[in-house]
Amino acid sequence: MTTLMVQGTTSDAGKSTLVTALCRWLARQGVRVVPFKPQNMALNSAVTVDGGEIGRSQALQAQAAGLAPHTDMNPVLLKPNTDVGAQVIIHGQARGNMDARRYHDYKRVARDAVLQSHQRLSAAFAVVMVEGAGSPAEINLRENDIANMGFAETVDCPVLLIADIDKGGVFAHLVGTLALLSASEQARVQGFIINRFRGDIALLQPGLDWLEQRTGKPVLGVLPYLLDLHLDAEDAIDVRQSAKDGQRLKVIVPVLPRISNHTDFDPLRMHPQVDLHFVSPGQSIPPADLIILPGSKSVRADLARLREHGWEAAIQQHLRYGGKLLGICGGLQMLGTRISDPLGLEGPAGSSTGFGWLDFSTELAAQKQLRNVSGQLCLEQAAVTGYEIHAGVSQGPALRRAAVHLADGRQDGAQSADGQILGTYLHGLFETPAACSALLRWAGLQNVQPFDYGALRERDIERLADLVEQHLDTERLRQLCGL
Repeated sequence: MTTLMVQGTTSDAGKSTLVTALCRWLARQGVRVVPFKPQNMALNSAVTVDGGEIGRSQALQAQAAGLAPHTDMNPVLLKPNTDVGAQVIIHGQARGNMDARRYHDYKRVARDAVLQSHQRLSAAFAVVMVEGAGSPAEINLRENDIANMGFAETVDCPVLLIADIDKGGVFAHLVGTLALLSASEQARVQGFIINRFRGDIALLQPGLDWLEQRTGKPVLGVLPYLLDLHLDAEDAIDVRQSAKDGQRLKVIVPVLPRISNHTDFDPLRMHPQVDLHFVSPGQSIPPADLIILPGSKSVRADLARLREHGWEAAIQQHLRYGGKLLGICGGLQMLGTRISDPLGLEGPAGSSTGFGWLDFSTELAAQKQLRNVSGQLCLEQAAVTGYEIHAGVSQGPALRRAAVHLADGRQDGAQSADGQILGTYLHGLFETPAACSALLRWAGLQNVQPFDYGALRERDIERLADLVEQHLDTERLRQLCGL
């Protein structure tokens, strides 16, 4: 067994992408590799085969390794619900909400969970490919660290350091990060990888030579900038727009302060016939064919924010003009008459009046519901797969007109009698081609083109593995993996 860790000089340096690439590169060679992220802070999560939740990046990396997602791949997940606090999830199950100080004291428990998971994975796989979090040079977070060098020191594994040259200052990032590490941590760094380079590599070579001479560490390669690369985001919302020809459906999604699983909309963002815009608070609300209310980690607070910024009146006008409205998870709960949080799971205990467009109410319960599901949409009886991650339990007459008929016999969500409004607890429903096409036709798009988002994701994972072969020192990588 070998453990190899990828750390970054900054957030979004390319850690998740590189681990995904290395997992597929090794899996191609028949190596039993498993992804691992000791601690993740993200509101995008996935349901695992053992009935828990982990960060979506680890689920993507599992796919790259040819594995089903498992809670051991991300034993500690922090889902922020305020600016100073988060829901703490250990081995896939919520343990409660904690502020930063309380979690600092709780890190002993989290550390034990991390080491238990690593031990199990180490016993079952030839290579454990580890992703760090943020930067190892965050001085204020070094004590009791379980996400970066603290973990690497404990399990005694080598580290690769990746930096994003597209951000600028790549040599300062690498040299500065290395300088802020202890002597033993510096010795643990086995090389640098530079990410997102565009231009003539010959012009970069003098800098690479200087970096190696200055640090005594090798540069294992330079990865090119891929303009059309798409992978599931760990947390940041990708607002890039691509040029599209022909008829397009206009879709808008409000960016809630605690928006969760916004990866639901990646298939729409990539669809050649959809013009999707994320609308931030304070921005004007443009006309659209379809408005989607997304999931939220703090539904009542985000509902209040929508009202504060005029979304209630804007959606009412949208519906009067014949537009369609879809609510997913927390967005579904907002469509009802009331949302109650008697235990204070997502903020202060209490209840809020919903938009009231569908006749049902929701109460948040201590036990979160986590399921991978399949079934049929009410629209065209289209096949759909997805996953549920919610604490809300919804009840009311509107739910008798279900949005989804699940294969396990349950009914999910609701639709309005006039067919303008639809709500579901299912995340990921646009990833099923038949369901995506049915929903786009419902929203008003004519002559919908088939679009397979899963195939696009798989294509890009393969492209990343190709980049490892073409641009990195694969001989050295194999040595670091014990091969």
